[in-house]
Amino acid sequence: MTVVETDRIEMAMADENDETTLDDLFESLERMPVPEGYKVEIVEGAVYMSPQRDTHWEIILGIVEQLRVKYPRKRIKSDVRIDYPGHLNGFATDVTLIAEGAEQTAKGLWHCRDVEFAAEVISKSTGANDYGPKKTAYATAEVPVYLIADPYQRKCHLYTQPKGGEYLVETTVAFGRDVDLTDTPLGLTLATADFPRD
Repeated sequence: MTVVETDRIEMAMADENDETTLDDLFESLERMPVPEGYKVEIVEGAVYMSPQRDTHWEIILGIVEQLRVKYPRKRIKSDVRIDYPGHLNGFATDVTLIAEGAEQTAKGLWHCRDVEFAAEVISKSTGANDYGPKKTAYATAEVPVYLIADPYQRKCHLYTQPKGGEYLVETTVAFGRDVDLTDTPLGLTLATADFPRD
């Protein structure tokens, strides 16, 4: 495993040919002094640590509060490890909605097949992951609804109808307008008027 420092993000890469598992990587991370307030996840074998910013948290909380109107707290997760298809993908998604009746694995993890909704709020340092390999992994896992909230663009990107490792439908909505999720498994409208901009 190698360690590289880039723009305040430490990345550890696992070679695709070695026998390192996600559990091995996460166990190593648990022994490391991860700074408080940092989000840690593994995308295609690279470990990313990124600081939580106020704007980031406000948007996450805005999404969670709106989901709570319809869904019980136990189905809504934030920054909880879920493993996804692809090479060493252990994501700590900003907001996840788990299916009713879903059960954790023997290791205490949720199955990606039980994810009904995933939302990521863009950070400059890791945004390429959200638009790239993470979107592909969510589509491959057939997560029905994937939302990217981008405070730099001041837009939400909604991806639906996953098939063959990609989303067939993309809808872009400017902050301030509602994101219509009524025709998705969520069955609600997400207001973005209070989402802060960067």
